Amino acid sequence: MTATTTNIVEPARRQSRRAGFALSEKQVWALLFTAPYIVIFLAFVVFPVGYAFWLARDPHLYVELSEDPIFLRTVVNTLVFLIVAINVKMVMALFLSGFFTHKRWWVKVLAVLFVLPWAVPSIPTILSVRFMLNPEWGVVNTLIFSLTGDDGPNWLNDPALALSLSMVVHIWKSLPFWTLILLAGRLAIPGELYEAASVDGAGAWHRFRFITWPSISTLYVTCTFLSMIFTVGDFNSVYLLTGGGPADLTHVLATLGIRYLRLDQVGLAMASIVCALPLILPLVFVMMKRLSK
Repeated sequence: MTATTTNIVEPARRQSRRAGFALSEKQVWALLFTAPYIVIFLAFVVFPVGYAFWLARDPHLYVELSEDPIFLRTVVNTLVFLIVAINVKMVMALFLSGFFTHKRWWVKVLAVLFVLPWAVPSIPTILSVRFMLNPEWGVVNTLIFSLTGDDGPNWLNDPALALSLSMVVHIWKSLPFWTLILLAGRLAIPGELYEAASVDGAGAWHRFRFITWPSISTLYVTCTFLSMIFTVGDFNSVYLLTGGGPADLTHVLATLGIRYLRLDQVGLAMASIVCALPLILPLVFVMMKRLSK
């Protein structure tokens, strides 16, 4: 043991002996390495979450939330967003991952272009979509007018249409990531299985049904649960595109807290975020249970 190492370890070992227990050298080093991470975890995870729960501790806040029609509409929007957007996204990712397994040069070029929406930051990409959908000077309505002579719709002024467009943006933005994950799962399947199936006369559907799906079904379900957890806490697709409008009718739980913060209702903002836990905790439990098998 060098002099420098002794100077670092020995004070910690003497302190542990004074406290009534002895630490080995490995335990001292482990404590020295993990202590900064524990401090960061306490400061940036435990404290903010604990403070949020403390702000949302009053039961009257949840009564007030339940009486707010915007909150009830937000819960419905969140459920629709999760059920529709995530399932459409994951099914598309499953089949696109099969397309990108082809080893043609133009497929590789398309793969690079396909990944760009996910790789580029959310603010410029989603705001650019919002500008494109502007009813007066947006490129979409300008194109419609040039082709038909009619004015295009006010895309973000109808709640159902605005929420649907938010789901489309969410799918477009996050689809490449999940496609890459499932593509990695497909590439891990031994090619000999497909060769043997082709020799036996199996078509594309049978190869997918009896080889691909059994091999990546666990990965697919795990990705679906992870995507649901991420989406519950993701506000970019809705907030940057619609801002929760029109008339606060396209909010999801991730954006509703911002509405209350802008109204200087901090307790309601924290309570609305806490209300997302009944959606997140069962997903985390099921996912961890599947991964532990």
